[in-house]
Amino acid sequence: MIEDSTLNRHDRNNPFSIALPKKNLWVFGYGSLMWKPGFHHLESRPARLYGFSRRLCLWSIHYRGTPDRPGLVVGLIPGGSCHGMAFRLDDSNRDEALEYLYEREMTNDAYRPMLKNIYLDNGPKVSALTFVSRMDHSQFASLTSENRIISIISNAQGPMGSNAEYVLNTVSHLDEIGIHDSRLHRIAERLQADS
Repeated sequence: MIEDSTLNRHDRNNPFSIALPKKNLWVFGYGSLMWKPGFHHLESRPARLYGFSRRLCLWSIHYRGTPDRPGLVVGLIPGGSCHGMAFRLDDSNRDEALEYLYEREMTNDAYRPMLKNIYLDNGPKVSALTFVSRMDHSQFASLTSENRIISIISNAQGPMGSNAEYVLNTVSHLDEIGIHDSRLHRIAERLQADS
């Protein structure tokens, strides 16, 4: 368990709490964290995580959908690899950044925070706080039909905007850093064609 000063009030009782390094903590982003991190960081670099793949696999009922019409957001599922962005936190405001991240990512405990090894582009392997989908959670969506996924995304809207906007922003940022996620790009192309 991490010292209380490192966790916010929600995480002290979280059974998924993990020990994190006190210095030079990295965070791995693979969805909206890539293009809207929302926390102060010293540097950001493209990175790759092995053993997990990005998928539109979590129902969004708070940000990009509602309980009546949920959207889909990306999560990590076992297998393959995932390109994303690594953010090195500033040690001087680490606790504030962690509090923000846990508040944002752990709203319903649909993710499991884990410390995973990632590989920085043209750089070393580092350990990074990574939010992995909980496949046992009620918000996990094991959808395989792209037609169904596109239908859900096209019709979902939440307080943070449309679900389609989320997918298109994620793909746009992947393009900016030279990452091609074939499945997500295919879905984005179909969303653009339908709009």
